[in-house]
Amino acid sequence: MHSGISGHRPVTSTIIRYLAQVVLALGASHTALAGDDYEEWTARFQTTYVRQVKPAMNAAYSGPNSLQADKEFSYTGTATAYLGFRPWRGGELYLNPEVTQGRPFSGLAGSSGFTNGELTRTAGSTPKLYRQRLFLRQTWGQGGGSEQLEADLNQMAGTVDKNRVVLTVGNFSSLDVFDDNAYAKDPRVHFMNAGFMAPLAYDYAADARGFGWGFALEWYRDDWVLRLGRMTGPKKPNMLPIDYQIGKHYGDQVELEHAHELWARPGRVRLLAWRNRANIASFRNALDYLKANPDADPQTILAVRNGEKIKYGLGVNIEQALTDNLGFFLRAMKANGHTETYAFTETDASIGTGLSLKGGGWGRGMDTLGIGFLRNSISKERRHYLEAGGISFFIGDGALNYRPEQIFETYYSLKAWKNTFVTADYQRMWNPAYNADRGPADFYAVRVHAEF
Repeated sequence: MHSGISGHRPVTSTIIRYLAQVVLALGASHTALAGDDYEEWTARFQTTYVRQVKPAMNAAYSGPNSLQADKEFSYTGTATAYLGFRPWRGGELYLNPEVTQGRPFSGLAGSSGFTNGELTRTAGSTPKLYRQRLFLRQTWGQGGGSEQLEADLNQMAGTVDKNRVVLTVGNFSSLDVFDDNAYAKDPRVHFMNAGFMAPLAYDYAADARGFGWGFALEWYRDDWVLRLGRMTGPKKPNMLPIDYQIGKHYGDQVELEHAHELWARPGRVRLLAWRNRANIASFRNALDYLKANPDADPQTILAVRNGEKIKYGLGVNIEQALTDNLGFFLRAMKANGHTETYAFTETDASIGTGLSLKGGGWGRGMDTLGIGFLRNSISKERRHYLEAGGISFFIGDGALNYRPEQIFETYYSLKAWKNTFVTADYQRMWNPAYNADRGPADFYAVRVHAEF
């Protein structure tokens, strides 16, 4: 994940116009209209702008990687094209160019629950164009009746067998395939905190923006789905360059999903296990080095990052419709916690739950009200390292009065006009970076999201 970003220049209309022109040019002769049953190719576009403010907060002390006590502003702007076509029967090829720009709170340091899941994709106050995704999806039908897939971002409308095998290979994110949730997944339209995008203890292999190279295989059978995959990680933890030695350093995951009905309402339960093998530091070794070298750089994980180590975790993901408009979700995950963070956040155990309410009850069926709560904690090894004054990639106050980090978030997403949504969001964070001597911190946000 990127850090140390400074400067502020608002997202300009140039960014939006740039990708909009690309999409419009490619889509000028698109014969498959919205709502058609089948698309041969697709050209879609999204843009999202988020503006956040954090008022000043209490802090008994601060360290190198603390959330700043003073008032701060943060913003992100993204514009993405979703381009795809069918090269052959059952095949789909997708390319996502994206322009990003933004500035995080405190250089993205000082908490485990990033207040805006978009922050990991931005790289500074100057707009940057990069290839976000380039992947092939192949589907093999196995009968069991048919199912209609609706047109969506990186999904073309079409009919598939209910029982099928799907292979995704190329440049994408593990979160594109694993740990889905209908109510808490996309920070562009759902909850904004990264802890609702995925369980924070899910240290999935990826570069600093959250993407990598690899494959995922899915087997759909009646009400069950089995998924497994392997992805590349970064050469150095939380950095952008990718380690392409996928046979040596990698992230594996396997997920079992079951669809059901409860009280005549649809729901899903997912079990996810993951395992990383990478050149990462042990907190025990880092603490021993810090004690033996009290005058050394307190970020001693850099000095003991030697040799491959294994990091793993297990989690559950539940979504359940309670009424036509109200949905419930819960995620919980536990990692072994012996080693530093590989590619996500500084969390070893996390739980997130909440409710999502559509506005059908008050005549606003496309509006959404969300209420959620997160509780994040760390292992004894990571805790002891921080208590001794150690610094890790995202957190380090120089001392630690340990308490679990807790976050409350509520938002209201208003459909302002066709395909455009304006969201008001509020978050409160207790014990940022697991430190009861700092905070609580409040965050207020406005989000504008449009799709074409």
